[in-house]
Formats: sequence, C-alpha cells, structure tokens
Amino acid sequence: MTDRMDYAEHEASHLPLDGVLVADFSRVLAGPLTSMWLADLGATVVKVERTGQGDETRRWGPPWVGDTSTYFTAANRSKFSIDLDFANPDDRAAARQLAERADVLVENFKTGSLAAFGLDYETVALVNPAVVYASITGFGSGRGKDLPGYDFVVQAVGGLMSITGPVGGEPSKVGVALVDVLTAKDAAIGILAALRERDRSGRGQHVEVNLLSSLLGSLANQASSYLATGNSPSTLGNRHPSIAPYETLRCKNGMIAIACGNDSQFARLTELLGIGAAAADPRFATNRDRIAHRDELVALLEERLAEHDASVWEERLLAAAVPAGQVGTVASGFARAAELGLEPIVELPAPHADQVAHPVRYSRTRVRRPVPPPSLGGDTATVRRWLRSGESVTELDSALAEKNS
Repeated sequence: MTDRMDYAEHEASHLPLDGVLVADFSRVLAGPLTSMWLADLGATVVKVERTGQGDETRRWGPPWVGDTSTYFTAANRSKFSIDLDFANPDDRAAARQLAERADVLVENFKTGSLAAFGLDYETVALVNPAVVYASITGFGSGRGKDLPGYDFVVQAVGGLMSITGPVGGEPSKVGVALVDVLTAKDAAIGILAALRERDRSGRGQHVEVNLLSSLLGSLANQASSYLATGNSPSTLGNRHPSIAPYETLRCKNGMIAIACGNDSQFARLTELLGIGAAAADPRFATNRDRIAHRDELVALLEERLAEHDASVWEERLLAAAVPAGQVGTVASGFARAAELGLEPIVELPAPHADQVAHPVRYSRTRVRRPVPPPSLGGDTATVRRWLRSGESVTELDSALAEKNS
C-alpha cells in the first residue's frame, strides 16, 4: 500500500503532458491558443517565428504591456520562441530537426505551402511517424484552401453574425474572436485524442480542423433548428428562441438576465414579483404560451422590475432559486469569479501583466504555473543548442523552469 501511495503521489506531482514536445508553427490566435493550453498541461512548446517579423499579433495593440501587445500575451505564455528564416538553409534545417523530434506539430500556414520546406505532414511523417500533426485552416484543405481564414470573416460567412445583435438591427460579431477560440479547443481535443490513440498504436496522424466547421459545430440548437426546419434563425437580441423568459430585462437601474428554464422557476419568479396569478394565466402558463406572448410577458415583468435596481433583484431572485444575474462588465466578471473562490487570475512578476488562469481543475494532477510570453527569438540559442545536444525534452523544459525561477 505504501509503495502504491508513493507512486500515486509521484505521478500527481507531474504535469499531465510532461515530456511532450510541441513544435508550434502557428500564429495569430487559434493555433497559439491550442499550443498554449498544451503548455498549461505541461507540454514543452517551441514557438517558431519568422526572423525580424514574428507573430503579427505582437504588434496588434493597444493595449500594450511594455512593447508587447496584450493580444499576443493572451495566447503565448509558457513557450520558447525561436526565430527562423526558412529561406536560410541552416534555419530550414533547424526547423526540420525540430519537427522530426516533435510529438505534436501545430501549423496554420496556407495549405500546401510548407511542402516547399519539407515541413508538410507527409514529409515529416516519413522521418517521424509518431508525430501528431495538427493543421488549422479557415475553410479546410480542399476547395476552400485558398480562402483567407480570419475569425471575423468566418463569423460573417458561417452565420454567427446573422443570429447576433438586436432584432431588426444589422448582423453583429461577437465581442471576442470566438471562432478562433472554439477552433483552438477543437484542435486541442483532436491532438489529445490522437496522442491517446498513439499510446495504443505507436503511430501519429494528421489532425485537421477549420474555423468554419468549428463554428457550425458550435451552433448547437440554432444549427439543429435549421437542419430540422430548413429555416435560418435570425437575430433575437438577448432573447432565447425557444425559452421565455430567458433574456435581459430592464430594472430601475441596470439590466438583469433572467433564465427560467421550466414552469416551476417561472412560478417562483412571478411569486417574488407579486404577480403570482401570471403563472396560471393562459398566456403564460406554459413555455409555449410564454413564447407566443413574449412581448406582453416582458412588459409585465419589467413593470415590476422597475421598482428596484438590478443588484437588488439579483440577490432576491437567487435567494428564490430563480436563475438570474445582473449584466456586468469584464471587470465585474473577474471580481465575481474571485468572490466565488474560482481563482481566475495568476499573477506574474512585473513588468508582465497577470494571466487568466487555466480554466480546468484536476483532482489529482496540476497545471503549469504560467511563464511570461517569450520575446521574439529570445530562446533561439537555447533551442538550437538543445537540438544539437540530443538531450531529452525534460532537459529543455528545465530551461523554461529556470526562466520562471
């Protein structure tokens, strides 16, 4: 028993992806986010950047932290940076050597362009058959291979804008590059699945994700609505197409989001507002009725909600087990998470900005404490020396630990 417990404690002290080398040939957001989450889990990530240029998001500011944009810092913590010019034979050889040693390679180059440098999947897999090679594109590697893969464009083309925004207003983008984020999560899932399969077979594979497919796969009920009816959903503002009340409502001061997912929650809402008879009103008795008479329902609810501020109603509604929350800001979102003990922020030493914490909690294993994002090419000498030495990935990872000490 003691030996088993010692072994368990030893295993728990290690990061889940200890010893996994990721060669990150990606830039902007989806690819870098993918590799950053793998770094959180303990993978050793070497970010390959173009000499003199680097990831273009380094220059996407304001805001800035020193001379680095906060956009770049959001997706590139806990990595090494090596700058290479693929036109230079020595640099090209270093890139190939890195790919040959990698467990995972992440890239979002234009489809087919890496073949000229011997860095396409087929070429890399010949010398590294165990590699999990992840390609991220905008519209796939077939007929859409030449289309530019930008989140904003995919939000437009994929229909997300058409269901976002006020009723009757122009289509709107989501307030963050959500398609990039969703695609990064799909890529990370695909990579982890391929690594698990490699444990059984000893062979890697090519994992392909694209922004359009990730968006469509994330439309959930809106996608199923279209597929079942043939009708494209449209904007409803903050209203849910299939549930009421499930929307933002005006209070005396501020707005509150109320989400009644069943009749009992609606009954508790009306009782709290002093309009208990509404729960039996034929216009509102069932969810189907409430959807059909939504405007009348909203007018009735907002008449009562106007008596107090949103903060007061939130407290009362939650006490009555009615799902609700006042509409806040990013700042209040972080504050709420901190109040709830979710520890949403990881502090980094000055002059670096703090980082959002890895969102998953594990009962036994841990995640890497973030290391500040690297300067462009700041680890080139370290990585080149490691490639020449033939040392294990653990030896390279120790250099990252030293940067954080």
